[in-house]
Order: sequence, then C-alpha cells, then structure tokens
Amino acid sequence: MTSGPILIDLETKPGPNVADAPPVPDVLESLPDGQAMQVAAQLAAQRPSRLARWFWSLLVLILGMVVSVAAWDFATGLIARSPMLGWVVTGLVAALALIALGIALRELAGFARLRRVDAIRSGAEAALGASDVKDARRVLDQLIRLYQGREDTAWGRERLAERQGDLMDADALLGLAEVEVLAPLDKAAMREIEAAARQVATVTALVPLTLADVVVALTSNVGMIRRIAETYGGRSGALGSWRLLRAVMTHLVATGAVAVGDDLIGTLAGGGALAKVSRRFGEGLINGVLTARVGVAAMEVCRPLPFAATKRPSVTKLVKSALTGLFTKGG
Repeated sequence: MTSGPILIDLETKPGPNVADAPPVPDVLESLPDGQAMQVAAQLAAQRPSRLARWFWSLLVLILGMVVSVAAWDFATGLIARSPMLGWVVTGLVAALALIALGIALRELAGFARLRRVDAIRSGAEAALGASDVKDARRVLDQLIRLYQGREDTAWGRERLAERQGDLMDADALLGLAEVEVLAPLDKAAMREIEAAARQVATVTALVPLTLADVVVALTSNVGMIRRIAETYGGRSGALGSWRLLRAVMTHLVATGAVAVGDDLIGTLAGGGALAKVSRRFGEGLINGVLTARVGVAAMEVCRPLPFAATKRPSVTKLVKSALTGLFTKGG
C-alpha cells in the first residue's frame, strides 16, 4: 500500500501552434466597394478610339442615306399609284425631317449655351487670378445677361446691381455675385444631388441585379448632371448631357475620386462599423456617396463662377442629408 497521490504519465500530442494560425482578415477587405458606380464611371469616361469613331460615323452616314433613298422611292412610287395617299406620306416624311432638324438645332443651341457658361467661368477665373476689376465687372455683366428673365435670380440680381458700384476689388465683386445670385442656384443643385444619391442608393440596396445597378447609376447620374447644368443656365440636349457626363467622370477617374478609400469608410460608418451592415445596404451607401461626389464635381463644371467666396459643398453633409434614415433597418 502506498500513501499519497499517484502520478501517471500520459502520452499526449502537442497542441496547435499559435504561430501557424492564419492571420485575422482585415475588416476593410469585406467592405462594399460601390461596384455599380465605378463601372458606370469607367463606361462614361471611356473614350472610343479613332477607328471606332470613324466606324460609327460612317455607319450612321450610310444608314441615313439608305433610309433617305428608301423613303424617297417609297413616296414617289406611292404617288404614282395613288397620288393623294402618296402626297400624304410625303407630307409626313417632310414633317419628320423638320422635327429632326429642330432636334439638331436644339442640340447646337445647347452646346452654345454650355460654351457661354464655360466662357463666363474662364473669365471669372482670369479676373480672380489677375485681380482685374475691369474684367470682373465684364464677367458680372455677362452673368446678369445669362440670368436675365429668371425669377429665381431676380432678387439677387437687384442686390448685385445696387451694391456692385461700392466695390473696387475683383474678389469682392465676384464674391458678391456668388452670394447674391448663385446662392439659390447652389441650393437647387444640392437638392438634385441628394435626390440622385438617394435614388442610386435605394435601387442598389433593393435590386439584387448587378446590371440594373449599373444602368440606374448611369442614367441617374446623366439626369442629375443635366439638371444641374440647367439649374446654372447651361441647358443641354442629349449629346450635351453626355459630353458633360464624360467630362465629369473623366475628371473623377483621373483623380481617383470614384475609388473607395479608408477616409470614405471612416467618414460614413466609423471605420469597421460598416461591416455590420448587410452587403447590399453597404453597396447602396457607397454608390450613393460616389453619386454625391459626381454631383459636386458637376457643380464645379457647370457653375458659371468658381467657388471662392462660398465653400465647395461637402459630400459628407450631402450624403447625411440624403440618406438619413434610409438604411436605419439595415444594421
């Protein structure tokens, strides 16, 4: 008999080595990246090659000639068989041609309007850079003529006319025009940005189709940029709107503003907190923010005066105003 505890050696296998464990994945790797807006930006900013432009130009020209000749042969043949019906068809073709001419003239007028706004902004930038009071007053005259007859700028134009004689500094003159004339237009443009950001975010969150995300993002941004241009006086047609969209998207892609960085994640959701939101709601949130970025860039492109006396709109504030409460139930 033995007294005391008995020790028995057990043959045990060594435990797992902590050093061999895989690293903990970074939270940011699983965060949404706003794929729909990034694809839409790449599509809009992509410039076709010269060969592709020649191909499409020649194709449109040939199709136009074929349709014109076919319509002419159809009308003349119908006149030979039934004069009354043939002249009716001829009148319809002529009306269609007049409508097409009117659309073309409207597009040209839209391009002229956009160039006029661009000229005012270029003159304002030159006047600010040289501190030239004479050039600044010339810019103010052009600005007043641009908004002549618009009720939403009537009060501001009156205030500008009353006070501009007391100012002898280019910065002060153009700053007064920003505050008095462009302030209500800036608010209207920001409302357009908020509406577009809300629409893109909602569709991305609720529609589980990637192609639908891209289509909605692209069409919403085209419409937003067109309405912003019209707000500032640059009425544009379909071709003008596409030119504006490509200019804005090219600038954003070149500067990397359509990429989702750590600063964007931290601003929106406090870093890794966004990972607690479902993937679809996270994608909607990011696409909404990128749409707001596009809208602010469109304001800079379409605004007849650069941001100087007034601050450039904050994307964060626009997003908070547009999306507050939209994803409350997504966490």
